[in-house]
Amino acid sequence: MTVEFDQYRLDLESMENDITEMGDSLEIPKVKLKIEELEAVSAKDGFWEDLENSQKVLQEIKQLKDKVAGFEGLKSEWEDMSTLVELAIDEDDESLLSEIEAGYKKLETDLENMRLETLLSGKYDANNAIISIHPGAGGTEAQDWASMLLRMYQRWGERRGFSVETLDFLAGDEAGVKSVTIQLSGPNAYGYAKCEKGVHRLVRISPFDASGRRHTSFASVDVMPEINDDIEVNINPEDIRVDTFRASGAGGQHINKTDSAIRMTHIPTGVVVSCQNERSQHQNRETAMKMLKAKLVEMAEREQMEKIEDLKGDMKDIAWGSQIRSYVFHPYNMVKDHRTNFEVGNIGAVMDGDLDGFINAYLKAANTGNLNLK
Repeated sequence: MTVEFDQYRLDLESMENDITEMGDSLEIPKVKLKIEELEAVSAKDGFWEDLENSQKVLQEIKQLKDKVAGFEGLKSEWEDMSTLVELAIDEDDESLLSEIEAGYKKLETDLENMRLETLLSGKYDANNAIISIHPGAGGTEAQDWASMLLRMYQRWGERRGFSVETLDFLAGDEAGVKSVTIQLSGPNAYGYAKCEKGVHRLVRISPFDASGRRHTSFASVDVMPEINDDIEVNINPEDIRVDTFRASGAGGQHINKTDSAIRMTHIPTGVVVSCQNERSQHQNRETAMKMLKAKLVEMAEREQMEKIEDLKGDMKDIAWGSQIRSYVFHPYNMVKDHRTNFEVGNIGAVMDGDLDGFINAYLKAANTGNLNLK
């Protein structure tokens, strides 16, 4: 038994170096200094006069404190495990082995999660994420697939503690959705969600086919960062066409009585965004403008791909051969990401929002330049 305890001690000594490097990567001393500076700003007279700015400052303080608390919690967890292993060695107490095994496994997981967070250093990674889903050709079958993806991302967002808000929803003719846009709000929401950008392929026995034949369906997922107001995006009002229409989603009695929904078209680029979530046309207009800015900023970043790899995504035609991930329900169960070759056999768990394995594999591969984007 002492041999097993000695191995844990060696593993923990090796892990100490990883944790130290993690602290250097996160620049914890600089983060603590930034917290002090922002707290000094928040203590000044008149801080609350600009409510919008004060909320941004407080949100940044919270995010920075969470980063410090996460790292210091990891260090504390490592120290506790090291103490426990030393105690087990000194006492030669076999009863502590199961506790050490469980604690070490958790420590490994927590270290890996924090290591992934250090990869989220892109320009917009810390921002909220806007996800739009559009079915490919295939009518009801494809529209149902889009609704399944919607539920998957809603569940995933809830798992990660993000708030999930529907910005736009256009129901399918018989089932599913023709298009839907949601926003995930929380720390690093875009940094994680950007991995989902691309075409997603479904293979299953269609519930809409009376003959019980196997069908292949496609849906595209577009992911954009929410752009803060302090980022300037120059849009000529003459370049925007604004259409109003009656909202069609869920929303009580009010939603079908007024033309409150907004559709904006940026004429030079052809970008179209729409919002029908809010009760007033004015609120929908503001949200649609935010979405348009986000899309235009993303397009500008993608034009400078050789300089900024952050927004890299592979949006091809919504068709065969262009998918980033396949979800196979028949003749076997498997979900495979074609960019990383990461795959999972428990398709039910994936559709219930268990996407972290795919996202983690993508972030690691992207960081090492091993993504397969052919």
